[in-house]
Amino acid sequence: MVPRPLPFEQDIHELEQQLVRLETTAEGADVQESIRRIRRELAILKRERYANLSAWETVLVARHEDRPQTLDYIEMIFDEFAELHGDRAIGDDRAIRTGFARLGDFKVMLVGHQKGHTTPERLQCFYGCAHPEGYRKALGKMRLAAKYGIPVVCLIDTPGAYPGIGAEERGQSQLIATSILEMSRLPTPIICVVIGEGGSGGALGIGVGDRVAMLQHAYYSVISPEGCAGILWKVATEVTKPKAAGALRLTSGDLLELGVIDHVLPEPIGGAHRAPREMANTVKTYLGRQLRELLRQGPEELLGARYSKFREMGVYA
Repeated sequence: MVPRPLPFEQDIHELEQQLVRLETTAEGADVQESIRRIRRELAILKRERYANLSAWETVLVARHEDRPQTLDYIEMIFDEFAELHGDRAIGDDRAIRTGFARLGDFKVMLVGHQKGHTTPERLQCFYGCAHPEGYRKALGKMRLAAKYGIPVVCLIDTPGAYPGIGAEERGQSQLIATSILEMSRLPTPIICVVIGEGGSGGALGIGVGDRVAMLQHAYYSVISPEGCAGILWKVATEVTKPKAAGALRLTSGDLLELGVIDHVLPEPIGGAHRAPREMANTVKTYLGRQLRELLRQGPEELLGARYSKFREMGVYA
């Protein structure tokens, strides 16, 4: 199935459609040669286009509706996932999923944002925007993992925490701040991976870890480009949004250079939404390698390194 085209890839989309038509009626040597030629052209075009994405184009890729989400990675990477529900206070926020899982030889506590693929699921998940009860649930499950010495894996994919009045009344900002504090001193390995959008405090609420990685075409930012444009230019337009995205330095390359993240995970040519299983294999390999390294460290060494890592951010002299 050909994915929905983004504004900057109409020519890629046309070639993909042409390839599908030819493959469904693949008869004769001439047709096979045309298929091989289009595949070569597509590979070259996608490689060149995706190697030179602007910050705003990166945001569009990170938001693609077919991009793999937490539940997709759970299905492709983890075994024996047992979901844990509820925060023991308000309810079960479906924007954040938690549960025990197995990654190869490792038992882990999995915490991740879920946006949803269909409209009913997106409404149920509030498009990945978690409420206070979501962060309370996540923190409770992380504490449970620490109690039994189980490492935590966080998959981040949210435009931001839910901005409604009810969420603020129930202590949204306090819960996020508490989560950041508690994650900074949780005596068990924590690995965070930004798989799509990493928006504002909604991402930071489960984003403090010994290793923080990003997929190549994900973004991680203190505010969305639309929100930034609205503040700086009073209006978010097709002109101001790309300007804001560029000024925010929200791409994986920028953040690796600034020392905000530790690693960038390369995506398949054309983005993770074009080859989800290939992307899942890359994430699985990365998580396994980091877990082996971190589990060799004791709690004191782990916490000392985590503290130093975040204290050094923003220091230039």
